[in-house]
Amino acid sequence: MTRVRTTARGDGRRLAARHRNIELGLLALAVAVCLAGHIDADLALTGRMPPGLLVHGLSLGALAGAAHLAVRRFAPYADPLILPLGVFLTGFGLVLLDRLDFSYKAAHAAKGDYQKLPAAPSQLMWVFISVAAALALIVFVKHHRFFQRYVYLLMAGALILLAAPVLSPGDSFGAKRWIRLFGLSFEPDEFVKVAITIFFAGYLMASRDALALAGRKVWGLTLPRGRHAGPVLAIWVVSLLVLIFERDLGTSLIFFGVFIVMLYVATERTSWVVLGLLMAVGGAAVVGTVEPHVHGRVEAWLHPLDYYKPVHDMAISEQPAEALFSLGTGGMTGTGLGSGRPWLIGFAGRSDFIFTTIGEELGLAGVTAILLVYVLLVQRGLRTAIGLTDPFGKLLATGLSAALALQVFVVVGGVSGLVPLTGKALPFLAAGGSSLLANWLMVALLIKLSDSSGRTALDPAQPSPEPLPAQARPAEPSVRTAPSAPGPYGPTDPDAPHDPSAQRPTDPTPAGPLPSTPGAADPSAPTELRPAYGHPPNPSAP
Repeated sequence: MTRVRTTARGDGRRLAARHRNIELGLLALAVAVCLAGHIDADLALTGRMPPGLLVHGLSLGALAGAAHLAVRRFAPYADPLILPLGVFLTGFGLVLLDRLDFSYKAAHAAKGDYQKLPAAPSQLMWVFISVAAALALIVFVKHHRFFQRYVYLLMAGALILLAAPVLSPGDSFGAKRWIRLFGLSFEPDEFVKVAITIFFAGYLMASRDALALAGRKVWGLTLPRGRHAGPVLAIWVVSLLVLIFERDLGTSLIFFGVFIVMLYVATERTSWVVLGLLMAVGGAAVVGTVEPHVHGRVEAWLHPLDYYKPVHDMAISEQPAEALFSLGTGGMTGTGLGSGRPWLIGFAGRSDFIFTTIGEELGLAGVTAILLVYVLLVQRGLRTAIGLTDPFGKLLATGLSAALALQVFVVVGGVSGLVPLTGKALPFLAAGGSSLLANWLMVALLIKLSDSSGRTALDPAQPSPEPLPAQARPAEPSVRTAPSAPGPYGPTDPDAPHDPSAQRPTDPTPAGPLPSTPGAADPSAPTELRPAYGHPPNPSAP
């Protein structure tokens, strides 16, 4: 038994090392593709190789290498695709911003407005800050259950940040989503997205049994009990308040959507999804009718070409129509990096409308490739959730993946005319330090979660690096038996013959194999309600 356990552990570690080597190769490929895009864009724009290409390549490569070394040391069982996908999206975002800076500077130099200012240098600074913050989380947070202790503290901080833009003077293009202090500004809803997901995971883990109880059956659909619908109503009200007072449609949709997805995963009841969709559509319809800014977004979505009529609603801007023209110009393969006119979209060309640059200059093929990268990143997060054994980790990985998927959906859907515009930044690609930092924190959390998932699958004998929180720790058995008498093998020798009468129920990891009847369930096997959180190390094990 000892030899078999040692062999299995060695195979798991060799497979984990192989995953790290795959990650290193994918990181090199991601950096190479980004540098190739940088060269292609500059050759099209200026006819020369980009200045500072070597420094840019070495900086991006060193950053990716440092992240790889941190993951190899502190999260050796992590998924090998999450980090390369994040690096590729971030590097490609720098390529697009550098390309747009050249065109915006040429188009707005004579006008003298702020759009001629470059965005790529500040974004590069935020790349280093964001990756450093992600590495700090990977290094210093030993296990994802660390956040389970502070779910209510995170919730309180998230609500304060969510309400802070209402008190901040002024707004940005109709929405109040920024906080300005001492000449600096940041977007708190990006960090609220992460904090609120952690709270939802902790709350639903503790309350899922009550929320899963069946209530009255209406039209063939089993509705939840009325008294258990309170949390959903509370989250719905908060989402509507954000929509009314901050006029932020994107944050409201993501906030409520993530909760409904996690609620369904926790309870497995379709009735919650139906109820959530009805509440979301009803609330959005009411607010879209009475709130002028949101109503203007809806009108621009329904009638984007009305802007070119002699008389039209002043709330309709030219950007939805320009986005459709830009996407239509790209065709199947696009005009080529640096050969389009994406700056005609206006001031938001480096934010959510950066997606039109991809559609115009890389065409439908490039749009599909970028969307598949996002889909793959979400899939790795969901795969991590499936592999985890503790409910908190499952819900957290699911919530983070859902938050990323919903933000990509509302941004891409808004630009392409599928849903009204929300003004949210496209994750990793758009300019903005707050969005980039929050998304890299999500990547770091997914890496830690996938490390726990891989550790369980590849090296189950490895102890958990984080002790189980007190509220989730299994209870001690009430019946005690006398300790086994010392013998020639010792009480914990794995080669000692099994004596059922001397088995101690307080020992979670019996040293020797237990006899079992054919077909009988193993009482120590992990289940949904009793996960395998990890076992303390056995001093007699090699």
